[in-house]
Amino acid sequence: MKLSEFQYNLPKTAIAKNPVSPRDKAKLMVLNRTTGDIEQKKFSDIVGFMQKGDVVVINQTKVMQARLFGKKERTNAKIEVFVLRELNKEENIWDVIVDPARKVRIGNRIYFNDKLWCEVIDNTTSRGRTVRFNEDAGDIFKAIEKIGHTPLPPYIKRDAVASDKDNYQTIFAEVDGSVAAPTAGLHFTPSLVKKAEKLGVKFVPVILHIGLGTFRPVEVEDLTKHRMDSEYFEIPDETAKVINKALDDKKNVFVVGTSTCRALESSVTADGFAKPNSGWTDKFIFPPYEFRVTKKLITNFHQPESTLMMLAAAFGGYDLIMKSYKKALKDGYRFLSYGDAMLII
Repeated sequence: MKLSEFQYNLPKTAIAKNPVSPRDKAKLMVLNRTTGDIEQKKFSDIVGFMQKGDVVVINQTKVMQARLFGKKERTNAKIEVFVLRELNKEENIWDVIVDPARKVRIGNRIYFNDKLWCEVIDNTTSRGRTVRFNEDAGDIFKAIEKIGHTPLPPYIKRDAVASDKDNYQTIFAEVDGSVAAPTAGLHFTPSLVKKAEKLGVKFVPVILHIGLGTFRPVEVEDLTKHRMDSEYFEIPDETAKVINKALDDKKNVFVVGTSTCRALESSVTADGFAKPNSGWTDKFIFPPYEFRVTKKLITNFHQPESTLMMLAAAFGGYDLIMKSYKKALKDGYRFLSYGDAMLII
């Protein structure tokens, strides 16, 4: 398929700037791949599509408070440091993006407060830098959590506020590492999870730390030539066991979000079962694609020509997805990270 086939007009008014409250009151569009039917529900109705023995796979990644604002030594020039990922835990070395980049050179130090600063040790891209945080800062993740700001997606045209720290984090978040939320998981509430568990549904975790590549536009018309950024993932042994038992028992495996789906589909045995694994994946899923582990997909409504939309189209079928997006816009659904949800069965 071609990039241009995933173009549609997304009005700015359809982009959600804030989440609904409570989270599970978001709209839920249900697509049936077999019949082509489209139902309109609330997200809290999703348990009605689950049965005893089904499994829900969630992403445990936690969004870092990735936007740091500091001052350059001597000049006191204001510098934003956007932390991307930890490269070396022992030496506190990180990949970051700096702004304005023209003011930041190798050897410069940037101070955030009396306890935390970093030194630029390499250039990676035009705005990318490798930095080393000071040794006596302690746990860098905890330090960032205290002083950083929520890295809202670039299409949410407002500054982050205090409530975003919780709102832009799923209830499953446990492991620091993402610069964007696995947004399909934002719709779950503790009470909704308990309701599903009482029914006999099991929730199991994977990890995929989402990078800025999730927002990077595809720039080639021929999708086979696009390359995804690599992202770290983990599939625990116990998670694979639970998923594989459900597959053996012909139960449903609900996969929450495109990040979770990419992690699972990146590590599959020859006979189509989940394989415990950890490492890096640059898997790009677009139509046509044969899903091995994912049986039902929960996702949001995504940007035009995005790799996230392409994955949804690979699972739900191109025609049905395009039809559903058109209907969602007509019926006032809210799009993107803080928007409404879709269940593809």
